Amino acid sequence: MTEYKQEFIEFMISQDVLKFGDFTLKSGRKSPFFMNAGAYVTGEALIRLGEYYAKAIHEAYGDDFDILFGPAYKGIPLSVATVMAYNRLYGKNIRYSSNRKEIKDHGDVGIFLGSTIQPGDRVVIIEDVTTSGKSMEETVPIIKAVGDVTILGLMVSLDRMEKGKSDESALKEISKLYGFATGAIVNMEEVTEYLYGREIDGRVIIDDEIKSRIDAYYKQYGCVR
Repeated sequence: MTEYKQEFIEFMISQDVLKFGDFTLKSGRKSPFFMNAGAYVTGEALIRLGEYYAKAIHEAYGDDFDILFGPAYKGIPLSVATVMAYNRLYGKNIRYSSNRKEIKDHGDVGIFLGSTIQPGDRVVIIEDVTTSGKSMEETVPIIKAVGDVTILGLMVSLDRMEKGKSDESALKEISKLYGFATGAIVNMEEVTEYLYGREIDGRVIIDDEIKSRIDAYYKQYGCVR
């Protein structure tokens, strides 16, 4: 595992973004872990988060794209923080774009917030986490409505590695359905392997009891690898 992935795992813990315990997901599943990207609320946290996303996107897609699209609402700060980090780390000016929930009909009109996507643009989509792929049902048509646009892929922060609508993960389902690549800064297998038995800030994050519950969860909901 690369160093930035290890740092990102510890970063999620330090920001109280990734938690372990008893959680009920929107799907109704009882999960021993939960990720809340809304907990990144400070300037320092967003700077670091943007850098981790930039490194993962650069590793996956290089520099040959024009737009980083963050679906409203959580995707807006993610895209802004990441394009700023991309410029600092790689010297490349990537435009950010997002969608409005309500189309504006005066002033800066249209559905796009930030940069308007143009025909010929190459786009990478950025999100916090994807569990069902439902957000792509709205996002992809917005981007494709422009016309001759290429979606290179989707990058999320954490791949939960559990079944989506089928026995495959939501990320794999999205890739098959829309024909573009999907990736994550880290996946839960990497998280579990790194944190199991490791002490961070004076406490072991994943002990034997939590590890047993994670294993049981994936026995029931784990996706086909």
